[in-house]
Amino acid sequence: MKGMTRRKWLAAAGVTTAAVGATGLAGTTTLFGQEATPASKHNYNFKNISPRELIQQRHLPDVELITSDNKKVHFYTDLVKDRRVVIQFMFARCKDICPVITHHLVEVQRMLKDRVGRDIFFYSITLSPEEDTPRDLKAFAKMHGVGPGWTFLTGKPEDILLLRKALGYFYDNPKEDADRNNHSGMIMVGTEPLMRWAMCPGGSDPKWIATVIRTEMDAPLTGSVNGITQTDPAVRVQLKEPMNKAAPATHVHRQ
Repeated sequence: MKGMTRRKWLAAAGVTTAAVGATGLAGTTTLFGQEATPASKHNYNFKNISPRELIQQRHLPDVELITSDNKKVHFYTDLVKDRRVVIQFMFARCKDICPVITHHLVEVQRMLKDRVGRDIFFYSITLSPEEDTPRDLKAFAKMHGVGPGWTFLTGKPEDILLLRKALGYFYDNPKEDADRNNHSGMIMVGTEPLMRWAMCPGGSDPKWIATVIRTEMDAPLTGSVNGITQTDPAVRVQLKEPMNKAAPATHVHRQ
């Protein structure tokens, strides 16, 4: 090692590393001992599918649900597609967090005024479909002073489970996942045509929840909401007022 300076040692190490990397690329073994796969054997089977459709297939299943008015609807095509939505999981017999969050959302609904049911839609989905009938949900909504434009939903237990997990309300630990209370604390906020989805704690101050909703749903369209500037300047969207119940799809320009 006589005459080996630190610079020479680093240079030698660099050459060695490059040689190992080149060996991996040549088709023998990589630096981590994994045999390289020849390019001719690569078979990824990519599908020609838009990001919006991919999100729908993976996270917005079109399961059949039943409203508190005993009407059958489909989650994606009837409730979410082309809309701005606020989604909450709850159950009518919940004594802890559900009444608090529902009360907060009632306050938020009042702050948003006539927008709820016009261009913003609220959905509360029961975590106990085997117990909560449409009549139970209707009574729960009436007890909490829920206004128009807010729909309470139940359905088949297996469909509710699929929907809950697809929306990201789940725990890896089976015991934690089985506790319904663990899935009723967060509110999901989405603008489906823009593929924008966010969550906020339902126990927060209703004014803050309303600000999150307005920022996520309006800032990409107007640039700022209540002085809050949207952080993503790459999105340029023009969204017309909805016709009938559902807002039309938007056209997104990206620079």
